[in-house]
Amino acid sequence: MSHQSHQVDEETPLLLPEEQHKTKTPLPWRQFSIILFLQLTEPVTAQAIAPFAPQLIRDVGITHGDESKVGYFVGIMYSVFYIAQALTTLQWNRLSDHVGRKPVILTGLFGISASMFLFGLSKTFGALILSRVLCGALNGNSGVIKSMMIDITDSTNMAQAFGFLPLPWMTGNTLGPLIGGSLSHPADRFPRLFGQSTFLKTYPYFLACAGPALFTALAWLVTYVLLQETVPTTTSSWSLIRNKCRTILTSTHTKSPHLDRPNSDTVQGPPDDSKPLPLSALMTPHVLIATLNYAALALFDMALRSLIPVFYATPVNMGGLGLDPPRIGNILAAFGIANGLFQVFFFARLHDRFGTKVVFTCGIASSVPTIIAFPIINMLSRTYGTGVTVWLAVGLQLTISIALNMCYSCGAMYIAAASPNRASLGATNGLAQTVAAFVRIIGPASTMSMFSFSVRDPYYGWAVYYFMMVLALSAVGVSFLLPRRMWKRGN
Repeated sequence: MSHQSHQVDEETPLLLPEEQHKTKTPLPWRQFSIILFLQLTEPVTAQAIAPFAPQLIRDVGITHGDESKVGYFVGIMYSVFYIAQALTTLQWNRLSDHVGRKPVILTGLFGISASMFLFGLSKTFGALILSRVLCGALNGNSGVIKSMMIDITDSTNMAQAFGFLPLPWMTGNTLGPLIGGSLSHPADRFPRLFGQSTFLKTYPYFLACAGPALFTALAWLVTYVLLQETVPTTTSSWSLIRNKCRTILTSTHTKSPHLDRPNSDTVQGPPDDSKPLPLSALMTPHVLIATLNYAALALFDMALRSLIPVFYATPVNMGGLGLDPPRIGNILAAFGIANGLFQVFFFARLHDRFGTKVVFTCGIASSVPTIIAFPIINMLSRTYGTGVTVWLAVGLQLTISIALNMCYSCGAMYIAAASPNRASLGATNGLAQTVAAFVRIIGPASTMSMFSFSVRDPYYGWAVYYFMMVLALSAVGVSFLLPRRMWKRGN
């Protein structure tokens, strides 16, 4: 095939012309559906705590009654998860290139389930922090699952597969708030069922955490029984540790053939695709550009998602809406349903029509009117009360923000295309997830700090929105580094 045949119009969204005429490979639905099911666990567990997080912080007494500090400590609670994840996710994803995806996913699911049980039993801020750290440190599944999706697809059906990627996240973002908002304080909400339970009165958030924890335990069982390994040949954990120790203990820096191969079971094939590459070999311009965009997206999205429930829970006279946890949960759940339906029915069509870059950039740009809507909603609430006008404004804001979620699928495609070889997909995804985790540390904590600052001093009441606007415009600017035509390995 001549080089000239690859020179196509720059508007080509993802696949080259000869690829577009290939027969599309059917998705392996049995394994693919299991992968989508596993993706549910992280958003369900993360979003389950969102509706009651502000009230939980008040209940543990860390704010000492100072309402302006609630957002600050909520931000810290979210951020420690990403600190722990940032310090471990790259290693989990690199490990999955060697020992396989399945063992790493099983470990992550165990960590999520155990930490959610601990979170529901926590009565102090320190215990809450410990449970979130445990969850982040043991959970590198997000990048590993994306790598597994790439493992089971090819160039003819990868876009179709990633078109489904938002579905479990949106479903989880729907179920999570419903579970968390409905099952918090069950003794008060359902006195006939739980009114006599001393345990649930002592631990009013345990049931809201136990539901997601049990769901994750079910996902662990499904993974163990039904999920098939997608790394063709793997290295045993013992062999990997033995070879790593041998490398550390050796006195010479000269590479030898037996140290370059973890064991005799290494995948056979062309040199470039036969084994995972070292971390230094991943630092290509393509990987760095894709990772930078993914990080900018994650920074703004986490800042926005952490701000929304706190804004809803903050009293109207302090700049919010003054809603209770069940109503917040219902709003977030309705948003999740609408978001999921939009992604399923419209993302693939928009992607095929306009291309990956246009969809990504427009999704990021939608954040600007989303931010502007916050102070408008508060002013409407002050003027008209929490009535039809306010609910229409809230609905419009959330509808606009739907476009932002399309960016994750586009970002995943860019990261997959940027990987230097197929055997390093786990490490490449791990690198992107690590950088994203580091910026997610900054996102919730900095946004909640700015929100607390805005609440304390009405003169700076809009400071948090100026801050969010800077994040949004920075992400839009970074998106212009992405190519209109998807990268091809080796170019």
